[in-house]
Amino acid sequence: MRPRVIFLTLVLVLLAVFAMANWPLIMASQSLSLVFTRVEAPLGLILLIVVAVLSIWYVILSIGTETAALLEVKKYAREILALRKQVEDAEASRLVEVKKLIQEELEALRSQIGERIAQSENTLIEELEKAGNTLAAYIGELEDQITGQDRHPPPPPR
Repeated sequence: MRPRVIFLTLVLVLLAVFAMANWPLIMASQSLSLVFTRVEAPLGLILLIVVAVLSIWYVILSIGTETAALLEVKKYAREILALRKQVEDAEASRLVEVKKLIQEELEALRSQIGERIAQSENTLIEELEKAGNTLAAYIGELEDQITGQDRHPPPPPR
């Protein structure tokens, strides 16, 4: 229990004990002035009723305040949940966009790498063909030198 409730309960219990201990004096009839008229009534009972009414009024106001606070907290909780859902949806949307962008970049890189590999293969094939032709020419010249044949006659004199 909260300290405020404990304190209020303690005060009401002490007031009830005080009223029971002094019940004959509380019920003693007295002449009371109501400004315009005089009335015979027990002053203690009137004061006790006023205290009880004020206490009940305080409890009702406290309950109303607590209820209003709880309703406000519930409203804020709903707003927070709605905002959280919006943030999560926005984050999910951003993640989808980032994933799409990364996939596009990867595709672009794959195509660039594929083009470069194809270009390198073509260059390598050309270089191998050139090297093969050069090697064949060297082998042919060496063969000519070894066999003593001149496949290429000297140019005619001028």
